[in-house]
Amino acid sequence: MTPQEFDAFYAASFSRLTGQLYALTGNWSEAQDVVQEAFIRAWDRRRTFDPGNAPEAWIRTTARRLALSRWRRLARGLHLAGRHHRQEPPTVEPPTEEHLMLVTALRDLPEAQRSALVLHHMCDLSVEQVAAETGASLSAVKSRLARGRAALAARLADQTPTSEEGKLRV
Repeated sequence: MTPQEFDAFYAASFSRLTGQLYALTGNWSEAQDVVQEAFIRAWDRRRTFDPGNAPEAWIRTTARRLALSRWRRLARGLHLAGRHHRQEPPTVEPPTEEHLMLVTALRDLPEAQRSALVLHHMCDLSVEQVAAETGASLSAVKSRLARGRAALAARLADQTPTSEEGKLRV
């Protein structure tokens, strides 16, 4: 991929990837940081990127792994500092009420279910592609999708917007 092709790829996919990682992390700043870091790493590999080999999937996977690594380092640091509980990340106001409801519900799901749901439904990846990207078996991805959908539906049913102020009642 030439520098010009890489620039076009970046311009076309940065916002979409940031939105997808926001759904996974629940934190807009963190999503932007990990996607940017993934693009920095991809820049060194741009000559080997083939547009036919889904470079966006490589960026998304790298960004997701960076986010997980940051969470693990944070948890380890808190543990070593003698703090045995995790603090909730600050809530980021999303652009729409529906987006907030979705991200809040996704945040409560186990990471494996959340990843499967976001990759399949928001990134439009097939079950096979989700399995390849997460390293899980097809049956595990199907199970995570089914359980995740059920859990997400239950959580979303509990969240209804108020009619007067347009704010969520959670």
